[in-house]
Amino acid sequence: MSLKSSNQVETNRYQLEVEVDADIFEKAVNQAFHKQGKRISIPGFRKGKAPRAFIEKYYGEQFFYEDAVNAVYPAALDEAVKEAQLRLVDEKIDFDVVSIGKEGLVFKATVTTWPQITIEDYKGLAVTKQPVVVADEDVDAEVQKVQERNSRMITVDGRPAQMGDAAVIDFEGFVDGVAFEGGKAENHTLDLGSGQFIPGFEEQVVGHNTGEKFDITVTFPEDYQASTLQGKEAIFKIELHEIKMKELPAVDDDFAKDVSEFDTLDAYKEDIRSKLTEAREKESQDLLESQLIDLLVERVQGEIPDAMYQNKINDDLRDFAYRLQSQGLDFNTYLKYTGMNENTIRDHFKPQAEKQVKVRLALEKIAELEKLTATEKEVEAEFEKLAKNYSMEVEKVKSFIPAADLAQDLAVEKAIQLVRDSAKVAEEKPAKEKATKEKAKKEKTAEDKE
Repeated sequence: MSLKSSNQVETNRYQLEVEVDADIFEKAVNQAFHKQGKRISIPGFRKGKAPRAFIEKYYGEQFFYEDAVNAVYPAALDEAVKEAQLRLVDEKIDFDVVSIGKEGLVFKATVTTWPQITIEDYKGLAVTKQPVVVADEDVDAEVQKVQERNSRMITVDGRPAQMGDAAVIDFEGFVDGVAFEGGKAENHTLDLGSGQFIPGFEEQVVGHNTGEKFDITVTFPEDYQASTLQGKEAIFKIELHEIKMKELPAVDDDFAKDVSEFDTLDAYKEDIRSKLTEAREKESQDLLESQLIDLLVERVQGEIPDAMYQNKINDDLRDFAYRLQSQGLDFNTYLKYTGMNENTIRDHFKPQAEKQVKVRLALEKIAELEKLTATEKEVEAEFEKLAKNYSMEVEKVKSFIPAADLAQDLAVEKAIQLVRDSAKVAEEKPAKEKATKEKAKKEKTAEDKE
């Protein structure tokens, strides 16, 4: 195989002219004969016993050429791409045979290549870091959530129902004196104040006692789901069987022992504060990195092939379909349920795919400009890390992931770390501090006006 020429025909498109010598092509033709010959019938010969020369004479000299071309073409193109030092975007190739015969094969392949992009001013990016603040109120709110989860419902006697209670009722609704479908239930538990029922219904249960029978009057909303009831006035006959209220456990040391590994409430709260701080620190760092990513994307200059975006969308769709499958839902069934089609889904994924492609290109370019590379030791350590994470043998992981690809990923990680380390980070003021300053500023302005 030899690369005869490599010419750029348009942006990110190269045409390669490749020659496969006579010996290699002849070997491929002969292999095609041995593969197909057993199925070929020629007059005067038993099926599969005709010599190659007779078959070519009967069907034409080029009878085995198509299979031979398919056999030698992939390796020949791969070598040519390496020799031309090109990086292909995808496997969609425009292929043309220039010449074919006893002298060998010459073909032209037009390929889409990795774009040549530029990026400047990627060091010293100005970003704002969200403050990490955990107030006592935040800790108390988390404790309250746990308190709610450990609550129990108890029956209330000696007082009427009030908002926040759960009322166990029988009810039946009538419009113009006629009961309507779906307007009747027995022993239904209604959380008063939840807004589950028609506006005004729950409020009229409030104030009644266990054992009472009473009527309430409500008006169905104009946009009610049952068109026959829209805007209609209805009377509901109610019987209140039971009133329940939520009983919360006392928040003390015993509570802390019951819901955590800690012996005191103070220790439990300190642990909550620590976890909230850690979570908010991560959130702050994620937001900071998102700003850096957006600024890098803005700085990418160059024409990027649409095929790169489409390839990324394909990857994202496969991941999405896999996640659906892990939840027991087929992708086509999901489309049916949501009333969407694949094109709609692709449009949904496109903005993020474009951003991810640009970020990757930016970081690869930064790694190139800064001469950031991964050592053999770093690559080997990453292989061992992956093997441990996936509970696989290291050699098995290496069979799936080319070392060059892993080295490129590590170089990209070094590039984003360089961008992080060089960024100019301004600390945003906490919300309360900002509000206080704004209030003081307004008061000062008002005083000046007076």
